[in-house]
Amino acid sequence: MLTVGVDVGGTSVRASVVDPHGEILETRRVPTPATSAELNAAIATTVRALSDHYPVAGVGLAVAGFVSEDRRVVRFAPHLAWRHVAVADELADRLGLPVVLEHDANAAAVAEQRFGAAAGARVAALVAIGTGIGGALVIDGEVFRGAYGVAPELGHLRVVPDGRPCSCGKSGCWERYCSGTALAATAAEIRRVTGEPSMLPAIGLTGVAVSRAAEAGDPVARRAMAELARWLGEGLALVADVYDPEVVVISGGVSDSAPLFLDEAREHYAAAVTGAGHRPLARVGVAHYGDPAAMVGAAALARERIITDAPHLT
Repeated sequence: MLTVGVDVGGTSVRASVVDPHGEILETRRVPTPATSAELNAAIATTVRALSDHYPVAGVGLAVAGFVSEDRRVVRFAPHLAWRHVAVADELADRLGLPVVLEHDANAAAVAEQRFGAAAGARVAALVAIGTGIGGALVIDGEVFRGAYGVAPELGHLRVVPDGRPCSCGKSGCWERYCSGTALAATAAEIRRVTGEPSMLPAIGLTGVAVSRAAEAGDPVARRAMAELARWLGEGLALVADVYDPEVVVISGGVSDSAPLFLDEAREHYAAAVTGAGHRPLARVGVAHYGDPAAMVGAAALARERIITDAPHLT
């Protein structure tokens, strides 16, 4: 059974035909429109372009935003036009296909648990490190969403009381110390305090620039990367204390630089977790899927919904 996974982003809408083994057969991409009606139309058109060439049975949408518990309504998506829109039902009517919605981090976690770095794990956590931190948890094959569909907000665990201010309104959140944005802020702080010479630019500093400088041996960038490793380990210990996962998958743009920080982060995690030295530790590794993860996971969820509903349709 083939299904389509759609990653609805603020810049582009990407849709892929995915087979039951998590392999992508074809992908189409269009710019993201500005209005809700245009966005629905663009998704429908893109899916039809694929279903004209493949026997597509259903559609899964991965959205960076709040999705209702029944996965029918997008309540809020900061970079999209949808506000309390019954997206799944509207698109199902347009396409004549079953449609399910999912938060993009949840969809990526499903891809990794079904086919990727956490394949077969009973309890798997995904930590997506990019501009901020996204999180997801899969337990016994099911996505954990909390009571109202918004869990787990791992990036906003407070790791430093009265620490760096966060856009969420709190201070000291995990993503303010462990993200691409945090990496740049830490490097700037280190250079300002120590006065150490560095190849890093004085203005317009980014996490990518820090990663590249660290690879080249820049001392300030190396220290910033060590701080990121420290805070990643501290945060993973909190995640392990609450969820006790079998596997933690690190994804997102910062994961591209994993050789610079992941071994050290594992050491911090092993030392900081409750019961250190007397309990099994989660395997911590890099995601198998990169950018396509949310599409692969959304397509898998659509397929599983169809299979689950099939007995009720006969």
